[in-house]
Amino acid sequence: MAGRTGRVTATDVAKEAGVSQTTVSYVLNDVPHQKISDQTRRKVLDAVAKLGYQPSAAARALRLGRSDLVLMFLPDVPVGGTLTALVEMLGDELERHGLNLVTRREHHAPLKSLWQELMPAAVMTAFEVPAEDVAAMRAAGIHVVSAGMGPAADPGVLTIPQTCIGAMQVERLADTGHVRIGYAAPGDPRLVDFLALRLEGARTACAERGLEPPVLLEVPLDIAAAAAAAEQWHSADPAVTGVCAYNDETAFALLAGMRRVGLSAPGDLAVIGVDNDKLAPFAMPPLTTIDNNLDVVVGRAARMIVAGVAGRALPASPQVTPLSLVVRESA
Repeated sequence: MAGRTGRVTATDVAKEAGVSQTTVSYVLNDVPHQKISDQTRRKVLDAVAKLGYQPSAAARALRLGRSDLVLMFLPDVPVGGTLTALVEMLGDELERHGLNLVTRREHHAPLKSLWQELMPAAVMTAFEVPAEDVAAMRAAGIHVVSAGMGPAADPGVLTIPQTCIGAMQVERLADTGHVRIGYAAPGDPRLVDFLALRLEGARTACAERGLEPPVLLEVPLDIAAAAAAAEQWHSADPAVTGVCAYNDETAFALLAGMRRVGLSAPGDLAVIGVDNDKLAPFAMPPLTTIDNNLDVVVGRAARMIVAGVAGRALPASPQVTPLSLVVRESA
């Protein structure tokens, strides 16, 4: 075997273990109701390890009648820490169920061309997909799960309520005595859809409490620009005393800009972010934020995907992700 080149096959494993190829298949696929001794099973597994055998994904798909791929189709937005963590966590969770996650960005190729080429077991989208596209995928036997940003009626939708995020930020600031509130928008135009919903939530919460709408300023990831925004809020008449940041990255930029011009949080400007980034506790001061509970999102998404692929019933109603306020020193 030492001189053999090319891909290791199940036939090679069978020869190395001194068993039939059928036995190898039974062991590797853990086929029930087969009388295979522990000694034989160990021989097969030792041969697999020795030869470095990797089962063919194509052969497995033919055997199962489906692919083991899950295509996650992402919107054309910046890939920050939250999105990276979501993809990593979901990939790990699906792998435990024998499924492999593949991600593609919206601007790289149309959704239709991708699913027709890959023919995955399931597709998960993180943005609105036309109903005819969803129907076409389902007609092809592909399970579809969508992550929506607002209310939905389809049980195949996992909702992450963006308007609630903005409302929770305002509620925290108002509850701690702030009556003039700012909103720090990101500088990237690709985030406009998410921004619109979060800002809508913030404006609605202000109106419900009898407050003026948030004073909207752009805070890009640039210390000088963030400093200018902080000074503008602080010097307004009446002064803005609390700011909702679009996300934690925007909040980090704002805090850095404030330090440059001698302003502090929460004394001059209270600041609250979104995402509960792993660096949020290390901000100066530690950042108060809205946690979108990625572990819950991933767990629910994985269960919906696995259930759909297995042909089991989905939840009777859309799944709405819970949000949590994490209070630290900045607000």
